[in-house]
Parts: sequence; C-alpha cells; structure tokens
Amino acid sequence: MAQMLLIPFSVPRRQFWLGVALVAAALLLAVLARGVLLAQVEGERGIAAVASSGDIQIGGIRVDVSGKNADEARESGWKLAQRLGWEKLKGPKISDSQLESMVSAIVIEHEQIGPRRYVATLGVIFDRSRAGGLLGAGGPVEHSAPMLLVPVLYSGGTQTVFEVRNPWQRAWAEYQAGASAIDYVRPSGAGGDSLLLTFGQTERRSRAWWRNILDEFGAADVLMAIARVERQWPGGPVKGTFTARYGPDNRFLESFTLRADSENDLPAMYQKALARFDSIYTGALNRGLLKPDPTLVAQNAQIDPVLAALLAAGRNADAVDALLDPAASLPGAAAPPPVSVAAATYTVQFASPDASAVDSALATVRSTAGVQGAATSSIAIGGTSVMKVTFAGGIEELAAALRARGWQVVVGNNALSIRR
Repeated sequence: MAQMLLIPFSVPRRQFWLGVALVAAALLLAVLARGVLLAQVEGERGIAAVASSGDIQIGGIRVDVSGKNADEARESGWKLAQRLGWEKLKGPKISDSQLESMVSAIVIEHEQIGPRRYVATLGVIFDRSRAGGLLGAGGPVEHSAPMLLVPVLYSGGTQTVFEVRNPWQRAWAEYQAGASAIDYVRPSGAGGDSLLLTFGQTERRSRAWWRNILDEFGAADVLMAIARVERQWPGGPVKGTFTARYGPDNRFLESFTLRADSENDLPAMYQKALARFDSIYTGALNRGLLKPDPTLVAQNAQIDPVLAALLAAGRNADAVDALLDPAASLPGAAAPPPVSVAAATYTVQFASPDASAVDSALATVRSTAGVQGAATSSIAIGGTSVMKVTFAGGIEELAAALRARGWQVVVGNNALSIRR
C-alpha cells in the first residue's frame, strides 16, 4: 500500500507538480473572479429616493440668526425660514401660529451651530391640503407615464450613474417630486442597478434590451438628466452644463448652464438645475413629446421596412408557386387541414457575457420555427441568464429546432441549456 501511494501517476515528478500548480492557480483565479463580480454590486453605490408626496417644497433658504443659546438660535432660524419660504410662494399675510400649522417638515441642507448663533441653508415643506387653498394651487392635471430617470454626472473626465455615490444622484434622490407632472422612477443604485444603468446604457439603441430594463423598474420610457461639471481651479468657481434627453434613442430636449462660486455652492446649483429639468420635462409632456415609445412594447414593435418588403416578396412568390402547381388546379384538390399543436412554456438557460449576447440569443430563439414567444426572466451579465420560451411542441422538438440554428443543446427536466 505504501508503494502505491509513492507512485500515484505514471508521469515524471516535475510534470506532476506543474499540474498541481496549474490547478491551484485556476482555483485562485476563480476565487478572485468571484470577488470581482461581487465587488461590482456590493457596497454603497446610490441613495434611495425619498417618498414622494404632493406637498409644496421650497429650498435654498438661507438664515443667519442669534439667540440666548444654541437651541433658541436654531428655533428662531427655523421660524424665519418658514416665513421666508411663505413669502417665496407669494402667500397672503397670516399669523405665525397659522403658518406653523401648515409646515409639515424642515429640510436641513447645510447648517452651522454656534453657542448663540445659527447659520444654515434650509428647505421648508408645506402641507398642500392646508396651504393649497390659500395659494390657489390645485396641482397638475395631467401626469406622465412612469419614466425611468438616469442621472449621469460627468466630472473629471468620468461618467458615473450608480458606480459610486455622487452629489447629482443624491440631489435627484432627495427631490420631492410629488407635485410634479412627471412620474419619476428613481432607482436606488442597490443590487444590480449599478450594472444595468450606466452611461453606456444611455447610448444603446437595442429595443429588446431597453424593454427588459424598463420592465425591471416598472417604467414605460426613460429620461436622461446629464450634468457636466467643470472646475476652473481647486476651490474656485464651478461651471455646470446640464442636458435633458429622453427615450431609447437619447433624443435632445434642452441644455442650460449654471455657475457656482465654490464647492460649497454646488448643492444650491443642483437644486436650481432640478427645478429647471422638471420644467423642461413638463413642457415636453405638454407638447406631446413624452408619450411612451410604441417600439418599447413587445406586441407593438415595428418591423424594419426592408424586412417587411422581403416578407411581402416571399408571400408573393409563394402565391405564384401555388398558381403554377398543377396539383393545386385539379378539381376537388384541397389543402390538408392544419394540425394544431398545443404550446408549452420551457425554461432556457444561456451564457450572457455581455448585453449583445443577450440580444443575440433572444433574437435567434424568437426566430426559431415553432417559437411563439421568448422573454428573459433573469439576466446575469458575465454569467448565465434565463429566458422563458413558448413553443408549439415538445421539449425535444424545441431542442432539435435550436440545434438546427447552430446551438449546442443540453436537455434537462422541462428546461434546456444552450451555448454556441
């Protein structure tokens, strides 16, 4: 038994240890790759959006007050902010107690508290049900369909959305959009959001890929809010160029420029930009530009004109062949009745190293004979994705049809695994 253990393989010792080293290296690479994939989705990558309500919010109110102590100075600052916010809304003159009863929250944008002094930039949220009657604000009549918002920050030569936490995405997450005519869908950046929603996605035109993403977030169309920040010098003025775009074709709506005197004024600049963006999108909605793209709905997807012409030519050729067929002209000749085959839904797994692989797999499976529909149920970029396929026939027939399209197919329990 000892001699058998001393000679486990009939190969030279150097080749044996080389093989062991290669196996160990492969295992190490697998562990490192798993860590890289986890690192792409783990960590704090975004800020969850605040709950939207129909209340009226006024931000950017600066106060500088004094008091006997820090608490009294802070209380005086909040009361002053309420009064200044009401004046910005051009509300009628009312008592302090009546004004305080209409305030639902104070938002602290920035504050400095001293022993007897309070300096802050605040926001005030007024209850619309109580303040709306005095302001004559009944809210917007028309609302948009749910619109997925993709906030892109271009700073330092890098475009980011949810890859890291950034102030532009934070501003959109904290924006109180309840009173807006636009129904914003604002992802939090958690989980796979940072992989699905990137700057590169805004340049992609694939309707199949966009349909999957919009279905994931329950949206009908997409809006792109792009902020390009340029710093003149460290600690100096900051120039912001903001561009509003929409739709899977990344269509241009409007662009504008704002300026902040220093880094400390960036939050105020972003708040002004948010109000401007909402005004731009609301104007586009009123002009009928923000209607959901019909090509993003699978059953309404439009066929390319060239493909439609080829299909029409094929139908015409079939009609000519039927007229020239002698058997078709015989009396009593009739076409055999069509055989109806019950359709069933099967699970199909496929490798998806990138987005183009997902589009290619979907397109190939959908064009396979007998397939009545195919849609992804799980997407894993860089791994194995899953689609549900509705096929008129059995699973072995589906496997044969896919093999005819060039796929290598493994048949499982009511499921298939395909690869090139």
